Amino acid sequence: MAIIFKRTKILATLGPITSTPKMIEDLIMAGVNGLRLNFSHGDYEERTDQIKWIREASAKIGKPVAILQDLQGPKIRLGMLNENTEVKTGDEIILDHAAEHNGLTFPVQYNLAEKVKVGEPIYIFDGKVRTTVLEITSETAIKLRVENDGVLMSKKGINLPDTDFGGDILTPKDLKDIEYGLTQDIDYVALSFVQSAEDIHNLRQILVAGGSQAQIIAKIETKAAVKPEAMEEIVKATDGIMVARGDLAVEAGAEIVPIVQRKLLALCRKHGKLSIVATQMMASMVDNPEPTRAEVSDVAGAVIQGADTVMLSDETANGRYPLETVAAMKKVILYTQDNAAVAPINDIIPKNVQLDAISTAAVSLAEQLKVDAIIAETKSGATAATIAAHRPNLPIVSVTSEQKAAQQLGLSYANRSYVRPDSPEAGYDLAKELKEQGFFGEGSAKIIIVSGQQPGVIGTTDTIKVRVLE
Repeated sequence: MAIIFKRTKILATLGPITSTPKMIEDLIMAGVNGLRLNFSHGDYEERTDQIKWIREASAKIGKPVAILQDLQGPKIRLGMLNENTEVKTGDEIILDHAAEHNGLTFPVQYNLAEKVKVGEPIYIFDGKVRTTVLEITSETAIKLRVENDGVLMSKKGINLPDTDFGGDILTPKDLKDIEYGLTQDIDYVALSFVQSAEDIHNLRQILVAGGSQAQIIAKIETKAAVKPEAMEEIVKATDGIMVARGDLAVEAGAEIVPIVQRKLLALCRKHGKLSIVATQMMASMVDNPEPTRAEVSDVAGAVIQGADTVMLSDETANGRYPLETVAAMKKVILYTQDNAAVAPINDIIPKNVQLDAISTAAVSLAEQLKVDAIIAETKSGATAATIAAHRPNLPIVSVTSEQKAAQQLGLSYANRSYVRPDSPEAGYDLAKELKEQGFFGEGSAKIIIVSGQQPGVIGTTDTIKVRVLE
């Protein structure tokens, strides 16, 4: 039998339960293609160890693995409270950036007085306590009216769906974290609470100036980002998006999340950008060894909609069953891809007209000839990613001389990447190597090779070859 592997990839979050060399290796062996480092928690010493362990495990297993640095962004939280505090409908409370907890005055880890306006809603504790801004009482404090009974606790998150941060979404902590990331082998930087394409441009300038080859993932979790005039511009400006369904549900309403997810996945395929579906995909497995039926349907739905990657958060960071969760997710992906076609989209707008024409032709030819795989010779990963945008129903084997490109392709749909020196026959030589390893099963194998006349030169893909391996 030919080697079977999932086309939709798995991104897992590292946390206390999985932050050891053994667990990282086990996660990769279980089916993880990328690991997320959540910079809302932990210190740089811990991150340096994790990156080292990931690269060591990746080399040992022989599987390129993507590392994603997830910036905290202006994730605003309450400060430390003396005790959990009950609030009632109609209470007037103060959030003060310069105060400590005292009665109905609560510390907050951001100076909201500089950003909010009277009448705007503020949701505390994942929307459990809803409030409205009554007054800006000082340079550091605001007064709110509580709209429902609830309890406030230390460090709980605050959402401001109607507040305009004016492009100021990179906090001093983020800038420090980015500076650290520039010294590390990071493949993707996830930008939190994106509001416009300008936010992407600002981060890209910082990364390019720092000599980073990391690609940008825009986290879609604000009301501003899902406005029709903003959504597609953000997708076009970024390298990929993450549908961050948790904060998006609080900021814009839970009812819009399924439709926004569908639109974003279609836009990413249309523009050849990476797509990640995140938050609570298998949340019950934090405490239970089996997923719920709804969670299975959620993962299968993302696969059918054509997501490049599905993500695990608390399930692998803090859960009791991290490896079982990965195995369950992989099982759902494999069954779904074998029994349901990816939903079609009507148009693909290429980043590169020639490259997209070659990619379109290669996928069409592959389907007509019923080949066993598409082999993509690629320097930057663009050729393989553009082929993946068409969601072919077969493996894409990408060969590149760049380790960074191979790692980034770890999260790209249907891609299995290999690092080999540039040569005129790099794709064919790899295909023969894989044939000997049993990748294509017994008997002859038919492949398509997409390449260029100038191996190793970005943007020169211009050739499609059909080969039969005996």
